[in-house]
Amino acid sequence: MTDADHPLNDPTPPHDRGLRPLARWTARPETAADTAAVHAVNAAAFPTEAEADLVDALRQDPSAWVPGLSYVAEAHDGSLAAYALLTRCLVGNAPALALAPVATAPAHQRRGAGQAVVRALLDAARLRGEPLVLVLGHPEYYPKFGFVPASRYGIRPGFEVPDEAMMALVLDDSVPVAQGTIEYPAAFGV
Repeated sequence: MTDADHPLNDPTPPHDRGLRPLARWTARPETAADTAAVHAVNAAAFPTEAEADLVDALRQDPSAWVPGLSYVAEAHDGSLAAYALLTRCLVGNAPALALAPVATAPAHQRRGAGQAVVRALLDAARLRGEPLVLVLGHPEYYPKFGFVPASRYGIRPGFEVPDEAMMALVLDDSVPVAQGTIEYPAAFGV
């Protein structure tokens, strides 16, 4: 195969080759200047403003908010395309993190912005030495990040949900995984 024959040198646009074009996203920690845009992304991504209001409430709770674990993904024009948040929760009496919400602006959905921001946020948590992340979410989406049903570890929420929707991701294998009931920050209302 010559260089000209290599698929990366194919002048045919990716969408004409049956491939989705790759979008590049800049994922980074949220700054104070992002607060209004974060609210807007969450409000646009969900049917009501409840998730946007949840983020605002969590920001005010020093026992829940973990500085540096609120991430955004920027579109090529600098606008915010996606958002993901990790806040402190407990499993039994052991610290863990809750991933919620994860939101992508409608114009950027299904283009990788959500995946980019989640991957960057999980990497940041891993680098901080956090042991465990929990998420209540779509069982078809979150396993791509390594999440498995939390029940495999003896972790359960304090309310009824399908087993496959409550998931856990162990970030640090050197720390024993806590077992028990998840205690969410008060802002979650559960």
